[in-house]
Amino acid sequence: MSTAHATGIPLPPASGAWREGDPPGRRRWHVADKPLPLEAGGELPGVRIAFETWGRLSPDRSNAVLVLHALTGDSHVAGTTGPGHPTPGWWNGIVGPGLALDTDRWFVVAPNVLGGCQGTTGPAAPRPDGRRSWGSAFPFLTPRDQVAAEAESADALGIERWALVIGGSMGGMRALEWAVSHPDRTGALLLLATTAAASAEQIAWANIQLGAIRSDPHWHGGNYHDTGHGPDTGLGLARRLAHVTYRSEPELASRFGRSPQDAEHPWHGGRYQVESYLDHQAAKLVRRFDAGSYVVLSEAMNSHDVGRGRGGTRAALSRVTAPTLVAGVDTDRLYPLAQQAELAALIPTASHLRVIESPHGHDGFLTETEQVSALVKEILAVNH
Repeated sequence: MSTAHATGIPLPPASGAWREGDPPGRRRWHVADKPLPLEAGGELPGVRIAFETWGRLSPDRSNAVLVLHALTGDSHVAGTTGPGHPTPGWWNGIVGPGLALDTDRWFVVAPNVLGGCQGTTGPAAPRPDGRRSWGSAFPFLTPRDQVAAEAESADALGIERWALVIGGSMGGMRALEWAVSHPDRTGALLLLATTAAASAEQIAWANIQLGAIRSDPHWHGGNYHDTGHGPDTGLGLARRLAHVTYRSEPELASRFGRSPQDAEHPWHGGRYQVESYLDHQAAKLVRRFDAGSYVVLSEAMNSHDVGRGRGGTRAALSRVTAPTLVAGVDTDRLYPLAQQAELAALIPTASHLRVIESPHGHDGFLTETEQVSALVKEILAVNH
C-alpha cells in the first residue's frame, strides 16, 4: 500500500487502497476485454473487477448467489483478517457452511464494486498505461455502470442467471438495478435498507462529507495517490459524519450518554466517549479505504434513480420479475422505512414490507444477523 519516493525511500501510504504488489488474499480478478460504455458518456478502459467466491458452482450453474456490498465494504464478505484483508468478513454470520447462505449448497460471489479500492478499478488504481493512478481523471459512474461491469464478470464465470441477488444500502441500489436491467438473470431478489432513488436528504449528507474530503489540503484535486500523503483528515471527518447517520440516537444515548472518555475531561481538552468512538471509526476507515473511491462511490449513490430514462419509478419497478423481499430497519434515519415501503408496494413480485428491529439504525442490516438470515432463508425457499 505504499508509494516510493524517487530516492527509493518508501513514503507513508497516501491511501488505504489495495495496490499492486500487496497480498491478493482470497481475491480473484476479471479483466474486461473492451472498454465499458458509461451512462454519463464516454467509456472506461481496462476495467478489472476483484471478487471472492465461496462454495462450488453446480454443473448446471444454477446455484450462484450475488452479494453486493455497501459504500465502504468490499469483496471480503466472509473470512478472517490476514494478508490482503485488513478486516474480517462483514457478513461472517450469514455466509458459510450451515449458515443462511450455506456455502455447502450455494456458490456465493461478492465483487468489489467498480470505483472501489480493494482490487477493482477505481481512482487509486493505475491507468491502463500503468504509469500513474487514475486520480481526478477517473470518470463519473452510476449504479448502472457498476452493474454492467458486474454482468461482464458474471459472463466470464459462466453464470447466466443468479439464483439470488442480495444487497443492502448501496449494494441494494445495485441489486435493484440488476433486477430492472437484467430481469432474466435475477432469479430472486433481497433488498435491504435501500431506495428506488437517492433522496434530497441523502444527497445533502453526502455533499457535506464530500466537502470535507475536498477541502483537505492534501486532496490536490483528487491527484494525491503518488504524493505520499492523502486527505486523511477530510476522509476521517466524512466518516464521522456518515457514522452518525448510520446509527440511531437512542443507541448513542444508551451506549455513551454524556460520559467522558476514560481519564479525559472535556473541559480540559479531553473527549466525551461518543467523540472517542467517532475518532476510532474514522481512524479505522482511513487505514483501509481510499478518499477518491469515497468520492466516486458517493456521487454514484447520489445519481441512483431506477426510474431515470425508464418512464419513472413505477414503470421501472414493473420490470422486476424475480420473487422479491424488501426489508428496512425500524430505527434507520438515513434510509427510512418509507423508502422500502415504496419498493415493496411498486415491485409487482414483492411481498409485504419486512421490518428489521434494531437499535443500531441503518447499520442494522449488517448487525442483525439472525433477522437477516431469516429473510435470506425465506427468499431462497420461495424460489427453490
